[in-house]
Amino acid sequence: MGKKAASIIILLMIFTAMSSIGFADDETVKVTKDHPQKSIALNKRILPEKLTRFTFDSGYTFQYPDAIRGIYVTGHSAGGSKFSNLLQLVESTDLNAMVIDIKDDYGYLTYKPDESSPYYSISQNYMKNPTEVLKTLEEKQIYPIARVVVFKDTVLANSKPELSFKDGNSVWKNGRGDSFVNPFLKEVWDYNVGVAIEAAKLGFQEIQFDYVRFPEGFEKRDTTLNYSMGNYEKMDLDNVQKRVEAVTDFVAYAKQQLEPYNVKVSVDIFGYTATLPEAPGIGQNFSKISEHVDVISSMIYPSHWTSYFGIPKPDIEPYRLVQEYAKVENEKLSQLKNKPISRPWIQDFTASWLGRGNYTVYGKAEVEAQIRGLNEQGIKEFLIWNAGNTYTQGVDYTPLNND
Repeated sequence: MGKKAASIIILLMIFTAMSSIGFADDETVKVTKDHPQKSIALNKRILPEKLTRFTFDSGYTFQYPDAIRGIYVTGHSAGGSKFSNLLQLVESTDLNAMVIDIKDDYGYLTYKPDESSPYYSISQNYMKNPTEVLKTLEEKQIYPIARVVVFKDTVLANSKPELSFKDGNSVWKNGRGDSFVNPFLKEVWDYNVGVAIEAAKLGFQEIQFDYVRFPEGFEKRDTTLNYSMGNYEKMDLDNVQKRVEAVTDFVAYAKQQLEPYNVKVSVDIFGYTATLPEAPGIGQNFSKISEHVDVISSMIYPSHWTSYFGIPKPDIEPYRLVQEYAKVENEKLSQLKNKPISRPWIQDFTASWLGRGNYTVYGKAEVEAQIRGLNEQGIKEFLIWNAGNTYTQGVDYTPLNND
C-alpha cells in the first residue's frame, strides 16, 4: 500500500471517530450532513502531512494548508506507459503535483480536441484521453498543472509569419532551429489564452505559462529583424521598456481572462531575472510579472548559471547556489504588496555538456540539497525538471519543519 493510500485510510478513521464531536475554532471540525460542499481547514498536527485534499462520497471537501511539490510530465509521458511509473513515484513520496504539457515547446497541442476547436489543426494525439488523465489525478489527490508554452512557437510562426519575427523574407530561427511569435501582438496573446481556457475547462487547477518572453539575446537583433510592435510602436519608451511592458501586459491580461475559470495562474521565469532590475533582451521583469500571478516559478537549475553569487561552478554546489538565490528572491518578493507563492524549478538531470570539472552527476544527494536550500530560506514549494521524465529514485522530498 502506498503512503498516500494509507493516509486516506487514516483520515477516514479519524473522521469516523470525530463525526459526532464538536471542536473549537479551526483546530478540528464536526462532520455532519448539515454542511454539504463545505471546505473546512483542518489541523496539520492531526492530519497526515501527505494529504492536501479529500472529498467524501457525500460531497464534503476537506482541506488544510500544504505546499505543492511537483514533477514535469510531457504529453507523451502522460499519454503513454511511463505515466503509471510517474504516478507511483508521486504516490510513494511526498510529491503531490504534476506539470503536464498542454501546448508544448514546438507549439503543438498535446491532445486532440473536438474537430470544431480552433486548435485542432495543431493538435497531436500524445495524450489520447486527457479527461481520463485528470480523473486519475483527482482520484489519487495529485494537483494538476497545465503547462502552456507561449511565445516559443515554431508551429504558429511558420503558419503565420506575420505573427513572428522575419529575417529578410524568412521566419527567424535561433541556433537550435526554434522560432518565436511576437509578444507585442494581441492576436498572439489571445491564441495562447485560448489554449489556457481549454485546459481550464478540461479540469486543470492551474495554468503555468512558460517562455513568457522574447527570444534570448533579442537586444542584439531588435533593430535588424522585421516585426510589428503593434500598439507599443508609439509608446514613449526605449525598446527595452517596450519589451518589458509587452511581456508584463500579457501576463496581466491572461490572469484577467482566466478569472472566470477559477484557476491559479503561474509563470516560469529565468532565475537570473530576480537578480536584475530586468532582463533587457527578453523583456522579463521579475517584480512586475510577480505582481500579476498567483505563483512565480523561477528556473534556478544550478547547471544554468555561470559564475554567480561568488560560486565559480554552480552545478557542483547545488545547495549553495539555491540558498543564495532564495535569499535574493525573498528580498525581491518582500517589496511587493501582493506577493505570489514562490515555487522554483530545480534540476534532476546531469549537465554533462558543461564539460569535465564543471558539472556533477545529479542524484539523491544533489536533489535533496536543492530542496534543503529552499526550505532553509522558507520556500516549501518546488517543481522538479527532467526533460525525459526519468526521476531519481529514493529522494526524500519531505519539506523541513523549520517554522
